[in-house]
Amino acid sequence: MFDLKPYLEVQRQRVDASLKSYLGPEDASNSRVTQAMAYSVMAGGKRLRPILCIAGAQAVGGDHEAVTALACALEMVHTYSLIHDDLPAMDDDEKRRGKFTCHVQFDEATAILAGDALLTLAFEILATTASQCQAAEHPKWLRAIGKIASAAGCNGMIEGQMRDIAFEGTVISIEQLEALHGLKTGKLIQASVVSGGMVAGASEIQLQALGAYAAHIGLAFQVADDILNVTGDPERLGKATGTDQARGKNTYPLLIGLASSQHLAGQLVDKALNALAAFDKKADPLRAIARYVVERNR
Repeated sequence: MFDLKPYLEVQRQRVDASLKSYLGPEDASNSRVTQAMAYSVMAGGKRLRPILCIAGAQAVGGDHEAVTALACALEMVHTYSLIHDDLPAMDDDEKRRGKFTCHVQFDEATAILAGDALLTLAFEILATTASQCQAAEHPKWLRAIGKIASAAGCNGMIEGQMRDIAFEGTVISIEQLEALHGLKTGKLIQASVVSGGMVAGASEIQLQALGAYAAHIGLAFQVADDILNVTGDPERLGKATGTDQARGKNTYPLLIGLASSQHLAGQLVDKALNALAAFDKKADPLRAIARYVVERNR
């Protein structure tokens, strides 16, 4: 049986070390905006997206070192989205990962600019890394960069966030909710797994399977998040609970009930595991992460 806990810890430490090298210290030796960037990125977190990227590469025989820059860029894109999502004009949250959110710790203008800078830095890292590869590797990197850009932009995460705001206070259908979460959360999770596979040289059949796996766990992750917002411990989560209902947000527990939401999360994990049926033991980290997504308590 694959032991996920040490795997997650080792990969998290590797990602954290690389992120620190890109961002520098949080202290006054950096500019204010760079301090805010480092503060938000290094505030903790599961590092799920970068670890999924690494696991996606390993599933097709790749090495973690070859996708470290890719993994770090994904975490920067994710953190930028959290900084902006926490802003007063969006969800107006005061806590994230157990610490004050960026706009509370610094100020709103700095938080906006820190988010903008993280998104830009992510693509600087991707472009620089791709340019340093051998020419034969360039098409794979360009394809991976395009995948991430699409997932993060107006046809992915941004559109999902827009719908999330627009639908507050209005009850929507379960199909609309699935589409919203597929954009807001699922697209970047899918890009994380698939881009790792792309850079590692996955075949088209393997990429399709990795994409199907990631689509299922992306939705399962959001269903689990909705459940935790109802049942979770704020101390463990590092953020407030009960906020979805207070803001009139559409969630799975609201639309189909808590028990049905838990059942749906389990079904999605089963589908994710089925998508990996043709992979060997190198995909065991992905299999274990699928289970972890719905069993976690934070």
